[in-house]
Amino acid sequence: MQSRSTQIILFSMFIRFILFTTVLLTAASSAMAGGMKLGDLCRLKGQETNTLQGLGLVVGLRGTGDGDSAPTSRALARMMQLMGGPMSVDSVGNLNLTDVEDAKNVAMVFVTAKLPPVGAQQGDVLDVSVNAISAKSLDGGYLMLTPMLGPRADNPTVYAMAQGRLSLSPDAPATTATIQGGMKMEANVRASYVKDSKITLVIDRDFADFNTAQRIEDEINSLTSLTMGNPEHSRLAGASRRSGSSTYGETHAQAIDQLHVEVLIPAIYKENPIKFISFLLDIPIQLANRGKRVVINEAAGVVVIGDDVEIAPVLVTHRNLRIEAGGGGGFVEVGPDGTPAAAKLKSLADALGALDVPTEDLIAIIKTLKAKGDLYGEVIFR
Repeated sequence: MQSRSTQIILFSMFIRFILFTTVLLTAASSAMAGGMKLGDLCRLKGQETNTLQGLGLVVGLRGTGDGDSAPTSRALARMMQLMGGPMSVDSVGNLNLTDVEDAKNVAMVFVTAKLPPVGAQQGDVLDVSVNAISAKSLDGGYLMLTPMLGPRADNPTVYAMAQGRLSLSPDAPATTATIQGGMKMEANVRASYVKDSKITLVIDRDFADFNTAQRIEDEINSLTSLTMGNPEHSRLAGASRRSGSSTYGETHAQAIDQLHVEVLIPAIYKENPIKFISFLLDIPIQLANRGKRVVINEAAGVVVIGDDVEIAPVLVTHRNLRIEAGGGGGFVEVGPDGTPAAAKLKSLADALGALDVPTEDLIAIIKTLKAKGDLYGEVIFR
């Protein structure tokens, strides 16, 4: 029969688990109702796109192959030998390349395939890309069975095999082709998220800065303080706080830099880290005001200007136009107390727009202001 102290400890652990789950579910509900979730800002380390690669031979070309290329001849001769073909050898046992050195319908190619961030399982079928090394065209070609290796040259593990009829795109060069479903996985490639009972959050570069990393750390720690599940640990943690010591501190998330935040998986989720990760990525995050940012897409002719982007007093001349911003000139911002404030880039853009200045000229003006140091904000080009 369990002692009363053991029952109290188990009951306390159960209450803490219920409280933590309730807080996380509430956070997830708030996130779904609106706002940005942690999963919108970052991904898990290990949740990356990996690439398999290999060297293969394409046959069936229309005289546009490699011709008398020695590497292609050696590869073709070796493949024919492995398949039981009648290949002659010289006096020292090396393959005689004269039989295949004029094979103009064969080309050596570089084959690549991208694995999804979730990994791939044995038997999965994926698309591959094929690029010629010296052939003039891959039109009409067929990729012979090609072993696909990982990105590291020192690891000879064959993860998949690729083969199939090549498809050329009318918008791409004739030396580039694809094979839909041309690769079959021969081994499992799993995404590994947990290392040393920790996960690492990688913040998207569009949001990565020290402020965002610190906000994520604070938000996670405010929730995981309820996850300890060990009354003795919580008692020692409380004692350490009263004594000013951090030996038994309850911090579970730590910002490493502006891109990475390490999170310790709570003890109650050690056997089920996926559940903890799913809860964690649903936490709503309030970001700092990003009003001091300008995003420019030159190809599409789009300029997005934050409300708080300021510019120094400047004189802008454009063809026969002349606009003075700040310093008592053409337009001056007025602060809440009625005093003149720094000019805003948005106001300058409005003035230029009213004068029908083209977007490409506005972009050129923004670039010049930034280069001169008269634009107080971040400029991002897409």
